[in-house]
Amino acid sequence: MFITSIQGNAGRNDTPVIHHEWILPSIKTSHDVEITEVVKSGDTAGLILVRLGLPASEVANVTHTAAPVYNLKNIRIGHKFKKKISDQYIEINYQINAKERLVLTSEPGKTWRAKLIQRPVFTRINMVEGVIQDSLFYDAGKAGLEDALTIQLVNIFAWDIDFVRDLRKGDAFKVLYEESFDDEGRRVDYTILSAEFTNRGHVYTAIRYTDKKGNIEYYDAEGRNLRKTYLKSPVRYSRISSRFSVSRKHPILGYTRAHRGVDYAAKSGTPIHAIGDGKVVYKGWKGGYGRFIEIRHTNGIHSTAYAHMSRYAKGIRKGSFVKQGQVIGYVGMSGLATGPHLHFEFRSRGRAVNPLRVKYKAAKPVPKTELTAFRLKAKEMLQLMAVQSQLNVWG
Repeated sequence: MFITSIQGNAGRNDTPVIHHEWILPSIKTSHDVEITEVVKSGDTAGLILVRLGLPASEVANVTHTAAPVYNLKNIRIGHKFKKKISDQYIEINYQINAKERLVLTSEPGKTWRAKLIQRPVFTRINMVEGVIQDSLFYDAGKAGLEDALTIQLVNIFAWDIDFVRDLRKGDAFKVLYEESFDDEGRRVDYTILSAEFTNRGHVYTAIRYTDKKGNIEYYDAEGRNLRKTYLKSPVRYSRISSRFSVSRKHPILGYTRAHRGVDYAAKSGTPIHAIGDGKVVYKGWKGGYGRFIEIRHTNGIHSTAYAHMSRYAKGIRKGSFVKQGQVIGYVGMSGLATGPHLHFEFRSRGRAVNPLRVKYKAAKPVPKTELTAFRLKAKEMLQLMAVQSQLNVWG
């Protein structure tokens, strides 16, 4: 199933259109001529304009005219210039991005003119559902969900489902998402509108909602925010190789001592995410921990530690403020380690506690003044998912 619409300049959905006619063919007269040039490595706007047939003496006029609207020094590799010639005018288009185009026009006896125009955005709503038999990415891909959308799905439910520990054969997912296309039919974005994930028999629901202040969050059907103070896991798509323990035999040193954290085994180079907002209070080599980062979180009570990194993420230094989910480093085996993994600790008032047993508070729910609007939105999304599920069964 899909529903297609066109977004106008105000970003609202207007007239539904048939999928096969997102893009209407341009109507040309017998006198129209169109030339296209793609920006290549080493190209400048001047070189491309010459290739389009403009006299060298005219190039300066064009770039000067464009400057107040768009600086042609900022052209990007892979983007297109198009030149159209008719009996009445010459027009040069440059595709700045999926939403904007620079248009330069010249009529006989007149100077060049420049303006930015908003490109129409075409949207289509799809739904994919599947059951976990092998792995999330394999089964999601088999059902038709691309990896980028699977990552979005994981990020949405990351506070409630630990995809390292909690995933089971027979778990199921439904994803209703919107694809966006430019006026040449190229997909430019996709966003999950609503989703359901059944994990161990419990159904988790997510509804995307934008409040009156423009804040975008995912909520359950009752308006509770899915986002929590901390993520359930700092490393995605890995496995736990060692748990929190007051007496564990050290694999290298050979004697028994406390293991005050959780080890996540993952490939070297796997991204490590800060589980919550906070300030980096330590970054550097720390004995057997190897490359080590400690973050003091914004409530001033909690801190988290990340050890054995192969390297740090760019821009991370002592004193840096990091956001929840931000990549702070990469899995490795620096220090005393028998294989690549992340040693992760959660501390409350300086004392290490078992990260797997910490209960996290939810972020703010839907504002009370907007609950009615949210419930209408949630009802619409859930009905769409239910209808599509029936179509999938009978299709």
